[in-house]
Amino acid sequence: MSTRTADVAILGGGIVGSSIAWHLTEAGCRNVVVIERERHQGKGSTGKSMGGVRAQFATPVNIRMSLYSIPFFRDFEQRTGRESGYRAQGYLFVATEERHLAYLKDNYGRQVAEGLSTARLLSAGEVRAIAPEIRSDDVIGGSFCSTDGFVDPHLAMTGFMESAMERGAALMRDAEVTGVETDARGVAAVHTSQGSVSTRVAVNACGAWAAGVAKMAGVDLPVVPLRRMLAPTEPFDRVSRLSPMVVDMATGFHYRPESLGLLLAWNDATEKPGFKTDFDPAFVEKVLTKGVERLPCLEYAEVNPRRCWAGLYEVSPDHHAILGAVREVPGFFLANGFSGHGVMHSPATGKVLADLIVKGRTELIDASIVDLYRFAEGREIHETAVL
Repeated sequence: MSTRTADVAILGGGIVGSSIAWHLTEAGCRNVVVIERERHQGKGSTGKSMGGVRAQFATPVNIRMSLYSIPFFRDFEQRTGRESGYRAQGYLFVATEERHLAYLKDNYGRQVAEGLSTARLLSAGEVRAIAPEIRSDDVIGGSFCSTDGFVDPHLAMTGFMESAMERGAALMRDAEVTGVETDARGVAAVHTSQGSVSTRVAVNACGAWAAGVAKMAGVDLPVVPLRRMLAPTEPFDRVSRLSPMVVDMATGFHYRPESLGLLLAWNDATEKPGFKTDFDPAFVEKVLTKGVERLPCLEYAEVNPRRCWAGLYEVSPDHHAILGAVREVPGFFLANGFSGHGVMHSPATGKVLADLIVKGRTELIDASIVDLYRFAEGREIHETAVL
């Protein structure tokens, strides 16, 4: 098997790895090799994502990541020559309890402070106007951001990668990482089932599989896989195709338009970490039971379990990304632990990692906030706006 040389090797060819490759080539680093273990990109978490993008977060760092990422998706064709499928239909958070409304108000204050101008707090009547199909007798208010919405994760991923390849990046498919070689100077090579890549910079963008790859470099990475399931309905015309993502804060049930029906989601708290990617048919009854409480017309929707799917979140201890360099292994960088926000924050992640690799610093965020060392040093970030 052959050995090639790269200035940067990116381990993982999903949307995060593809964005990092694009941003590196944008910054002038053209000898980039992306290593993807599958024959086709998007077989991991990218292709299983719900595709939501939002700026309505509870922490400044996540808000800033969104403030870069969402305009990037909006202008994706101008930046990459491809489409992202971005639809600015908004996210609507529905509050039925005073504590949830107070939470939304606190978050809104942080969002405005970070420069988000398209979010607003809503009265109960305004919530009903945006989502007339929901049960609203107990609704006391909510929040809405008009620039939140959805993208097509596969379109965006391939757009990043194809554009990066036009500028010199290379994609190794069907190449499973088997080792990360280090020497006294740090990273020396990445070994794969299709040969080796001699490099002094390697970026771990392996999603739910990131901890195992980090271990190859002697790095203990606190990221675990957690199954999330999604259920599309059959064609269903009782909710507008222009509906936003609607989130019931009381239960965590949320839905959005998808094709001719709806895509239904709910965070099942009984799920345990593990590489489970099979869809559990029992989830259909669970999500419909939760859903019909807020969206009564779901009583008339049909869901075929054979069309449902499961994917993996890559969860960090504080539900924030782990980004940046590993001090003990020079040249080894992390882009992991997104906890369900990998697709929506992929543009910002690409920018941050490219900045850190090329310039040693980034102005987009304070990268020290999301470094690996916050856990040992007691600097965890507490994001409660997790779906």
